[in-house]
Order: sequence, then C-alpha cells, then structure tokens
Amino acid sequence: VQLQASGGGLVQAGGSPRLSCLASERTRNVNVMAWFRQAPGKEREFVAAISGGSTSYADFVKGRFTISRDFALNTMYLQMNSLKPEDTAVYYCAARGQAITVISRHSRSYSYWGQGTQVTVSS
Repeated sequence: VQLQASGGGLVQAGGSPRLSCLASERTRNVNVMAWFRQAPGKEREFVAAISGGSTSYADFVKGRFTISRDFALNTMYLQMNSLKPEDTAVYYCAARGQAITVISRHSRSYSYWGQGTQVTVSS
C-alpha cells in the first residue's frame, strides 16, 4: 500500500484548504485510514480517521475538519476550515492493515504512511 499526501501550503488564518491522500490500488481492501500531524518539536498526534461510515476526530479539530473518502478515486480527503496558527504542522495520511475495521487514535496502529504535506497557517 502506497500513500501520497498533497494539498498543503501557506494559508491565512481562517482559510479552508483540502488535503488529499492518493492511495495505491491495493487500498480497496483497506478499511481504516487516518490523518495525523506533527508540529515542530512535538510528537505526532491524531487528527481524524474514517472506517466505512464511521469517523473519529480529535477534540481540537471537531467541528472544523471533515474527513472523507472516495473509493472510486482511491483518495481520502481532509477538509480543513477555520484554520488557526496552531494548526501549523506536517500532515500525514496513514492506513491500517487490510481487513482491520476498528479505528485507532494511536500512530503505532497504522502500518502504512504517506510522506506528509506541510500546512503553515499565518496569522
């Protein structure tokens, strides 16, 4: 499974960029995908995850970010709204092993990772 994240960049506070995670064909059997982020000097943290019709969000993005997935395009998205400077980080997409359906908020539960895309929010 190969993942490629894109859509980051320099955004003004309050902006609404959308991140994309393009997955290889084999992700058709991957149920759980997620977004994590890592700010300079901080540990990688959970942002959001999706599995079938279920989603999970970190409290600090709830109501602002929306995770979705398009199986036809093998792509997962993270719609980010009302961005704040503290949202500045490298955002990574990740996937759990095939046949796993349970969402996890722990990065060690994810076997496959994209290369990350930088999101910088200016005030």
